[in-house]
Amino acid sequence: MYAGVPPWDIGRAQPEVVRIGDAGGFVEPVIDVGCGTGENALELASRGLEVLGIDAAPRAIAAAEAKTGERGARARFLVAEALALGSLDRRFRTALDCGVFHVFEDRERPIYVASLASVLEPGGVLHLLCFSDRQPGSFGPRRVTQQEIRESFADGWDVRGIIATTFVTNLPELQANAWRATISRAD
Repeated sequence: MYAGVPPWDIGRAQPEVVRIGDAGGFVEPVIDVGCGTGENALELASRGLEVLGIDAAPRAIAAAEAKTGERGARARFLVAEALALGSLDRRFRTALDCGVFHVFEDRERPIYVASLASVLEPGGVLHLLCFSDRQPGSFGPRRVTQQEIRESFADGWDVRGIIATTFVTNLPELQANAWRATISRAD
């Protein structure tokens, strides 16, 4: 996907991430899981937060690192797998998943949730943005219901809220319906 410009790469942070940041929703250290070319991580770093962005796509990480140098930001980026976050051997107080959860098949979701739990401190918060089942048509990623989010994070987590929002894309005809879930890891 990163041979060109993927639809989710809008050249700036997702507006919903900015809103969460403006409300004080991120506490360092922060991990941006599936950071892509780093726009969300760079936004958070510009606010003075310690941020690590990870993505499985080396091209995306290379682009994020180039932006870091251009902007003089202090975000760090690594090629890493979302299903094996424990290999980072680090803990975070806040995690951001902006467009990763909805790519996993049902059998992968428990692995992903356990992977998040392995790096998020007890009491830490996950901000999750995913495609919503309210999105019409079939273009784009899998649609997710609120119930699927609640069931995935039923054990050892507290789903504090799920609200309807929008994913902004670089395709004028597609501004996608999304869910924003605020989920804390049990103490």
